[in-house]
Amino acid sequence: MLRDDAHPGGLPAGNEAIYVISVAAELSGLHPQTLRQYDRLGLVSPDRAPGRGRRYSARDIERLREVQRLSQDEGVNLAGIKRIRELQDQVDALSARVAELEESLAMARATSIPLAVPAQQPDLAAGTHAASAGSPAYRPDLLPALPAFGTSTALVVWKPQQR
Repeated sequence: MLRDDAHPGGLPAGNEAIYVISVAAELSGLHPQTLRQYDRLGLVSPDRAPGRGRRYSARDIERLREVQRLSQDEGVNLAGIKRIRELQDQVDALSARVAELEESLAMARATSIPLAVPAQQPDLAAGTHAASAGSPAYRPDLLPALPAFGTSTALVVWKPQQR
């Protein structure tokens, strides 16, 4: 019977390092010496107990099985498997970063106050100003630089220079 914190493979969920090398070898179907070699090569790096003994987590067991599958079934050499693992870790890290940025962007959008232009000022609502480009009072150097995208909530105060 599976425990509540176990997944379908029968191993506890999570990264808790609980298996000694002999148990991890049995669960993964590999020889303990193979696990030591994979650790030396950096393919699967288990945590260490205070006495420096290896302690494998359920995630480590899954990784061992994946290394074995790639090696035996797919014919990938160990250097190739190491590179695949590095790229998978990089993709995972980048995916997590994208999720963080998307969350930050959603929060920023939710907290930003859109600038509303009153309907009774048609020149502003249309995106023009009374002093249009044809007017002698028009000076583009006095216009604030706006961001390339999104809406700005910045308030720009302009004071004419004293001449």
